[in-house]
Parts: sequence; C-alpha cells; structure tokens
Amino acid sequence: MDVLAVLIFVAALALIAFEWVHRTKVALAGAALMVLVGVLDQEGAIEAVDWATLGLLAGMMVIVGLTEPTGVFTYLALRVAQLSRGRPIALVVLLAFVTGVLSAFLDNLTAILLVVPITLLIADLLRVSPIPLVLVEILASNIGGTATLIGDPPNIMIGTHRPELSFVDFIVNLAPVALVTLTVVSFGLALAFRTQLRIDPARAVEVARLDAAADLRERKYVKRTLAVLLGTIVAFFLHGLLHLEPAVVALTGATVMLLVAADDVESALERIEWSTLFFFLGLFVMVGGLEQRGVVDEVAEWLADVSGGSPRAEGLIVLWGAAAGSAAVDNIPFTAAMIPVVDSLQGDEFDDGLWWALALGACFGGNATMIAAAANVAASGILDRSGHPISFVRFLAVGVPVTVVSLLIATVYLLLFQL
Repeated sequence: MDVLAVLIFVAALALIAFEWVHRTKVALAGAALMVLVGVLDQEGAIEAVDWATLGLLAGMMVIVGLTEPTGVFTYLALRVAQLSRGRPIALVVLLAFVTGVLSAFLDNLTAILLVVPITLLIADLLRVSPIPLVLVEILASNIGGTATLIGDPPNIMIGTHRPELSFVDFIVNLAPVALVTLTVVSFGLALAFRTQLRIDPARAVEVARLDAAADLRERKYVKRTLAVLLGTIVAFFLHGLLHLEPAVVALTGATVMLLVAADDVESALERIEWSTLFFFLGLFVMVGGLEQRGVVDEVAEWLADVSGGSPRAEGLIVLWGAAAGSAAVDNIPFTAAMIPVVDSLQGDEFDDGLWWALALGACFGGNATMIAAAANVAASGILDRSGHPISFVRFLAVGVPVTVVSLLIATVYLLLFQL
C-alpha cells in the first residue's frame, strides 16, 4: 500500500510541475484517491489537514484584499519610480526592497499580484522593458518572503506545524540572512540589467510630476484599513505574549477589517483565493497518506544514513535538497512532504536549525525556475497577458544563478549560527 501512496503523490507532483491540469484539481483528485483506495481512512484525512494554515491564509487574503482598493500599494510603487529619478540601478534596488518588504508582511504571492501590474504602468511611462523589472520583483518576493512566518507559504506551513517557532523567532533567525541575500541579489541584478533599462531623462521628469497620493485622497476607508493592517502586524509580533495562534491573529484582523472597511461582505469574501485553500487541503491529505504508510519515516532514515547522523550534514542536505525539490516541483507541495521528514529526523529532540534550513531551502529554491513558486507563475502569467512573455529558459538563466548565490549565503549562515 505504501507503493500506491507514493505513486499517487509522485503522479500528482508531475502533473503540478508540468501544469497539464490545474494544481487544485490535481491536489483534490490525489486526496480523494488516497481515501478511496484505502491509503488512509476518512477520519485520518480530516486529521491530516492543517486547519491553522488554512485559517492564516484565509485571514491574510481578506486583509490584503480590502487594503488593495485603498491605493496604498499604487502610491508605494509610484513613489519608488519617482525616488529613482530615472537611474536604472536605483530603480531596480528600490523596487526589489519594496517588493521584499511587502512580501515579508503580506506574503509574496499577494505582493507580486499588487506590484507587477503597477510596474507594467511604470515601465510604459519610462519607455523601458518591464521584463527585467518584473524578474527582479519575483526574485525579491521569494527572498523577502523568507524573513517572516507569514511571508511565504513554506514558512506558514512550518510555523503552524511547529507552534514553538513564533513570529518573532522567524524574524530573528531568518530576517538577517534574508536581508543580506536581498541586498546582494538586488545590487547584482541592478548591475546585470543596467544596460536594458536606459531611461530617457524627459520620461523620468514626466513620472516625477505624477501625484502619487491622488488615489489615497479619493478612496474610502484608507485610515481604517491601514490601522487594522498595522494592528494585525503588531499582533503577529506579540502573538506569543498574547497566547494567540497566528491563524487567530489573521482571522481576527480580517473580521475587524470586514466590520470597519467593507461595504459588501460578499464582495470582500470573493477576494479569498479559494482555489489556493483547496489546493492546500488536498495536499495535506496526500502527505497524510504518506505519513500513514510509513513513507516519511523511510525517507528520514535514508537522509540520516546519508548524513552519517551529523546534524550539520543533515541541515545542509535539507537546505540544498529542499531547494532542488522546490525548483523541480513547487515549494509548497515539496515543503508539505518535507515537514514530516524533518520531524522524523529530529526524533524526540527539537532542533530549530533544521527548520530554518528547510525554510531557507524551500523559499530560496522558489527562485530557480518559473514553476518553483506560485508568485513566479502568477507574475509570468501577467507578463504574458500584457504582451511581454518571458520564456522558461530566460527565467532559468536568471533564477538559477540567484538561487545558487542565495543558497551559498544561507549555507554560511547556517554553519556559523544554526547548525
């Protein structure tokens, strides 16, 4: 039966990686098969679902969905273009850092969905190709999302699975290496793309004359929405002291925002990406089937044998293995499969170093290919619809070097401070 569980999971990963069928359909079909063929029973399937992760995602989707119409994100993007004053290196670095910060505190997929359409407008005004700018934003979103518990789906999954790791723990242990990596990558990409982003001074002057705050003055509920958003972020920092789970913080923030900044509740709830939530649900059930049949324990034993029982070797294998797996498949399903493996590797002793290795590997590995992270797929889709398609090979040519550099920085960090 364990062979059947592996076949179902591997087939699902293949379909997700090659995008032959929508990933939500694949995940739900795989979950249904696991139950129907008896890999795990109905009660086991329900227990396998990480409801805390789903609650955290749903809450943040509502909060960000109601914040977007206020024009705050448009204001940020236009101010970045104005502050760059037509200098390509400044424009790339500023866009990278704004995207990275938004990704850390909203989540990287949401950040990409917000900034890419605005970047297309900025590129049009400046008369430059949007592809280099969007590539920078994709890579920055995955690096920036590494810094916090809510920044990237792999971190959300790890944080809700291991409540010992608080929001502050993620920032203390991951934000420094994410910041260093973002700085190195941003300046490197700025130098690499500077010849493709030559900006006419006259166009830069035209952008400088735009009123970035016009939308803010005209939209409703700006102050209320920002107050709830900032309050929710503060609550994430304090959730350990408040004895509240991150999911409770997110859902409470979403509820308050619905009460004070939503005229139509049904319209607000439509902003929830239901396909993403159901994708996670199906994924959790499939991984639960692998756990039930002992597949996860066998993988953990193999990793322990390969590493010779050395914690440092285990950490580096998890880091680079998670990156390679994420690049080939997608960092969400690969993280879901790796979480129980890391659990098994640890045994009865809790070692947070392995969890930081998994988070760094999965998040940084999300930059390697166009299909390695949901943010990459979303951004490339927007580019394609706007008439600026980017090929898989072109993304690979930028993504792989950035991923290798990021992993080398992460390796040094883990060896010095975590393993």
